Amino acid sequence: MPFLRRYAGAESFALWHGKLGFRDAGGDWSDFPDDARYVGVPRMTAISRQLSAHVDLVTETRIEQLICDNGSWCLIDTSGHRYNGFDQVLITAPPAQTQDLLKASGLDPIAESLNEPVEAVLPCWAVAARFDESPWDHFEGARVEHPVLYWIGNNSSKPGRHDDGQWWVLHAGAEWTTANVDRTPEDVADVLLEAFSELTGYRGSPSDVVTHRWLYARSEGDWQPGHLWYPDDGIGIAGDWLAGGRVEGAFNSAFDLVTAIDGEH
Repeated sequence: MPFLRRYAGAESFALWHGKLGFRDAGGDWSDFPDDARYVGVPRMTAISRQLSAHVDLVTETRIEQLICDNGSWCLIDTSGHRYNGFDQVLITAPPAQTQDLLKASGLDPIAESLNEPVEAVLPCWAVAARFDESPWDHFEGARVEHPVLYWIGNNSSKPGRHDDGQWWVLHAGAEWTTANVDRTPEDVADVLLEAFSELTGYRGSPSDVVTHRWLYARSEGDWQPGHLWYPDDGIGIAGDWLAGGRVEGAFNSAFDLVTAIDGEH
């Protein structure tokens, strides 16, 4: 935590004391292990916003090609604008997007090494639903074995949230999402909310619903090298998909990559 306290500020994150549970396929509930769980305050993006204040950040820009000229990298965006003079390029995009960029840049051997993780990244349909009253008070979050849902969580129970009502986040399982990846957001919301009602017994309707599809949500598979560093090319790759998933994996992957690069100087 010293890194976050120094560069993001202690006020940008806090412990979430929510009670979490697990529901097995037979419908039996149990408590989750009581581990320390940190979240961004007042929202999850607070940490990245604070960290980005320490760098020269260019937003809303997609890099589509990398060109190396005499050991110096040039980045070209989709508008043809060039960003010159980089000694190394570190990529933290999901594996499919990373692979596309590498192929477009003529770095085929590196791109081909990502075939396995590209196949292992799973999609996720997600619904955020606002309820005027608490729909369920047994747990603030739960991992569930269910034909449709994978996770349900009361986002309003996290520290720093001052919501009117309660916002609950519902994540569909990867298998269901893959089978229904092209369904309309409206249909997906109906199915996930019905599954939430089945799990919790709540029969009311939300007052607001937001649906989102993550095509690159989480990764599976045994290929977890932590990070990838190609010193001869000056190309590094980091991401949660290289280090076990979750935000902790993303942090560890980036930290280890920077440590590897720093060790060469």
